Amino acid sequence: MNQKEKIDEPKQLHEHELQQTVVINIPLDEIPFNSKATATAVTFDEEDYSKYTADNYRICPPPLFIFIISLVEVGVFVYDTMTTKTQYDPSSGSIPAESLLIYRPDRRHEIWRFITYMVLHANWFHLGFNIVVQLIIGLPLEMVHGSIRIAAIYFAGVFAGSLGTSVVEPLTSLVGASGGVYALLAAHFANVLLNFNYMKYGILKLASILIFASCDLGYAIYTHYSATPTNPASPSVSYVAHLSGSLAGLTIGILVLRNFESEEKSRSCGTMNLIWWTALGVYTAFTIFAIVFNLINTITAQILEERGEVMRQRLFDDLGVS
Repeated sequence: MNQKEKIDEPKQLHEHELQQTVVINIPLDEIPFNSKATATAVTFDEEDYSKYTADNYRICPPPLFIFIISLVEVGVFVYDTMTTKTQYDPSSGSIPAESLLIYRPDRRHEIWRFITYMVLHANWFHLGFNIVVQLIIGLPLEMVHGSIRIAAIYFAGVFAGSLGTSVVEPLTSLVGASGGVYALLAAHFANVLLNFNYMKYGILKLASILIFASCDLGYAIYTHYSATPTNPASPSVSYVAHLSGSLAGLTIGILVLRNFESEEKSRSCGTMNLIWWTALGVYTAFTIFAIVFNLINTITAQILEERGEVMRQRLFDDLGVS
């Protein structure tokens, strides 16, 4: 190699670096003519590309949970409509009170009812509204955070909905998946709280969630207190289930949803640790209180029922009635 070729070698390498930089779409007029500045420009482009990881919606693995739970709810409603022996009007809603799936306060010892009430709906509008909302708000969450996390949030909301209703409205029967739907809504808020810096439109998402939840909850409260029930014994949709489901969705969402900042930095933030433990404490305290409340009420009701039967039998014996 002669002296001229040795001098031209750095120049050729420099041109090779510029050619690689152009391939990844960095404008030529913005590339400084030195290798260090070029490397900096490449790094910035890669950071900008991966900035919004909380908006990275994946279809592999497929988001199956929301689809499956929606199909189950539709299937149960259709089955009840076709097989109910009594008069059943799916437009106005008159679900048989003897259904094994309804949450009933006088059957609270049948613990499966605290979950299974979610597959029953009062009418077509009630069913359709819940299905549409959980598809719209549940699928984006599931595509980012996975089916297991979203299933945990959904069932936590359903369970909290019946627990909250059993405490605040102890005489109210319950149907509908509103607890799970509101848990998904609140989980969106938790997602924004955890990953605001990794979303492109975090403020817009937060505002839309708050507006929708406020309008729907306000309507639920209005209809609850203003409407005159034609049949007090029939199951109703309780706004308390909405509030309880929201609380569960927020707290469980903070506990189980992915935090992209901590994943990226591989370290815990002191503030987020405090929020995590606060969420765990709030949900645990609420759940324990509601379970104890239901246990006490169930045991008390059984004791009163047994004593009432004994007293009635004693009265019949005193009267000589067999």
